[in-house]
Amino acid sequence: MIREIRHEGQLLAIVLTHDHDEEGLRFLTEAPLSLQMGYMKYPKGHRIAAHVHLPVERVIERTLEAVIVRSGRVLVDLYASDRRHVADVELAAQDAILLASGGHGFRFLEDGALLEIKQGPCVPPRQDKEKFTGAGE
Repeated sequence: MIREIRHEGQLLAIVLTHDHDEEGLRFLTEAPLSLQMGYMKYPKGHRIAAHVHLPVERVIERTLEAVIVRSGRVLVDLYASDRRHVADVELAAQDAILLASGGHGFRFLEDGALLEIKQGPCVPPRQDKEKFTGAGE
């Protein structure tokens, strides 16, 4: 399943559950997002042409993250840009979420491991994020 979570028209997150099973290539993200996420499924023998990505200058205004649950279960708390709690999303092993805007936090419901992917280059944390008291704290 692919699910978009929006608040007041703003895309907060895209969830891709482990049971999604669609043939071909589908990009889950809108073209302007600075981190793109696609899902692809092809039969044995299918080939994706060898390619390189050419240098293209891009402007990145905020950090987007993709998180893949490697094991366990987590609750993702989603917040509007003004830090108001908007929604909770429970993720299980092999589920993925792209965090597009607003804020977020994670609560581990079981022992677990996450894989986080975000743009670089890395900047000092105080320049990149601001922590606040969230749901369940």
